[in-house]
Amino acid sequence: MYTVILFLHVLSAVSSIGPFFVLVPLTQRMNEAPGDVLSAQIVTFRSAVRLVKHAGHVLVTTGVLLIWQSYWQWTTSWIVMTLVIMFGSIVFLARAFKPVLKKFEEPHADRRSLIQKLQRSLWIYIVILLAMLWLMVAKPELW
Repeated sequence: MYTVILFLHVLSAVSSIGPFFVLVPLTQRMNEAPGDVLSAQIVTFRSAVRLVKHAGHVLVTTGVLLIWQSYWQWTTSWIVMTLVIMFGSIVFLARAFKPVLKKFEEPHADRRSLIQKLQRSLWIYIVILLAMLWLMVAKPELW
């Protein structure tokens, strides 16, 4: 059973990170996209964020189950740091994308500025996710 949960955990980690790499070239194309194409790209962006959120639910659930079934303690440094970063990433995810995507609906929205915000948030979130991934893979003893 542990192996199945571990596989689901890894699969959900890939599903939590992967879509954001697809969004990098999408945001670059958003600058020149006509209105109807831009609307479709925004829908794609929202869908990717939604997928990542749901994959995150599986990731957390399987992570809890893995710790419960293993010899790792909740006070282990890499687990504590992963949880700290994870809670920060949840707050960041809620504030970084949805409000910016909503502003595209405003009639006189500055498209370039909004796209720059999306790109910056995208890279920040990728770095946050990769930091958590590194902690889970390397399992460093930080203290």
